[in-house]
Amino acid sequence: MSEAATAQAARAAIGDSEFDRDTAVTLREPGVYDIDLSAGWTIISAVNGGYLLAVLGRALSEALPHSDPFTVSAHYLTASQPGPAVVRTDVVRTGRTLSTGQASLFQYDDEGREVERIRVLASYGDLDALPDDVRTTATPPAIPPMEHCFGPEDGPAPVDGSSAITERLMLKLDPATLGWALGAPSGKGEMRSWFGLADGRDPDPLSLLLAVDALPPTAFELGISGWVPTVELTVHVRCRPAPGPLRVSITTRNLAGGFLEEDAEVWDSADRLVAQSRQLARVRLS
Repeated sequence: MSEAATAQAARAAIGDSEFDRDTAVTLREPGVYDIDLSAGWTIISAVNGGYLLAVLGRALSEALPHSDPFTVSAHYLTASQPGPAVVRTDVVRTGRTLSTGQASLFQYDDEGREVERIRVLASYGDLDALPDDVRTTATPPAIPPMEHCFGPEDGPAPVDGSSAITERLMLKLDPATLGWALGAPSGKGEMRSWFGLADGRDPDPLSLLLAVDALPPTAFELGISGWVPTVELTVHVRCRPAPGPLRVSITTRNLAGGFLEEDAEVWDSADRLVAQSRQLARVRLS
């Protein structure tokens, strides 16, 4: 049986997958939700920013009258750690087609003081109510067939605990963007990959918030190694993705003053542009 057929046979359902369980929030009181951030979505010891965005996105989908994220802008204030956290939401405005809310995630430091980790402002609506009219010059990324791409399982064994998130993802990276893994980065600041969840769960609007921030940093192809922490990330969800693997293309055109931008496009199996994002990230140059 092929890899794709195996994934199809073992596919988890939306609402009953590891991603759903690990992003589920528990209502404590109106506007306040509890969650235990899973260590399964970490890189080194920090929780992945896309996973955090999905957590806050889920809380806002419960707090607002509309359930689908249209635009989500997040500022990452301090690094989140696995363990208990609190999400506080606030409804800013509700309308017929769009609702706007804000949310913050808090944890406690070693002295028991509450620390804000991430703050989000987002607008939600109903993706199924959008018109079908599409006028675009964007084209899907040219990525080789999945069997000609490479995932984390094809490289050296990682240090224990260094990249737990890769065990929860299906990543198959375009060989043209893997020079960094061979010690010969291209210098182009590009990263392209097939993307899915390891348990075969189909994509939905909330998992798109993860997809835009789950690939290796483009900084690797610029010859820069190490942690590339996100400062700000804005995601636009354009339509509900079709079942099947996604294709993610990320490009950096400018690195200056120790900061770079990453522009991402996410395409579904029906060749539709389903999400776009831009993030500002910090790099360590020495």
